[in-house]
Amino acid sequence: MEKFTVLRAIAAPLLRENIDTDIIIRIERLVGGSRRDDLARHAFAAWRYRPDGGESPDFILNREPYRRARILLAGRNFGCGSSREGAVWALAQMGFRAVLAPSFGDIFRNNCFQNGVLPVTLSQPVIEAIARQVEAAPEQNLVTVDLIRSVVVAPDGGETAFSIDALRREALLDGLDDVALTMKRQDEIARFQAADRARRPWVYWVEARP
Repeated sequence: MEKFTVLRAIAAPLLRENIDTDIIIRIERLVGGSRRDDLARHAFAAWRYRPDGGESPDFILNREPYRRARILLAGRNFGCGSSREGAVWALAQMGFRAVLAPSFGDIFRNNCFQNGVLPVTLSQPVIEAIARQVEAAPEQNLVTVDLIRSVVVAPDGGETAFSIDALRREALLDGLDDVALTMKRQDEIARFQAADRARRPWVYWVEARP
């Protein structure tokens, strides 16, 4: 998993509320042999494409410079609905490393951490203020998400702190999933097992079989 430290990038404002995982990626794109590395072109398909298959110029992610955005400014309850992890895969393949929203679907938020995408909870007024600054000059007015200091820096330099679970922060900074994060403590685990084996040998006894 790619490390997340400091990201300074174009941000795309998509401030609709209750964008669910079915909007982010349709379930049929996750079954029937679809490849995980081919999800980006199907993300937000209902909004992104016209009935004839052409791109809708009205959808923000079809327009420059937002095609190159790596930060998504979202509305309340982003990623609600089903638990499909493919929604995060699709966003990541589009290039997004961070999503800033007033609130998230709980399972979606957890899936973000598992896939190297940082979900940042900020108040609605803060996100709307950042969006206004971005829209004034989207290619120049970049947004910074600094996980080292746990702050978001708006284009005008204003900083807003955000909170994140310490273990989640450590995992993203080091680019580790849950298994790899656990294995960092392998020596501690081995010491515990040795001491526990001495205290409770019967737990570790395996009957010999012919």
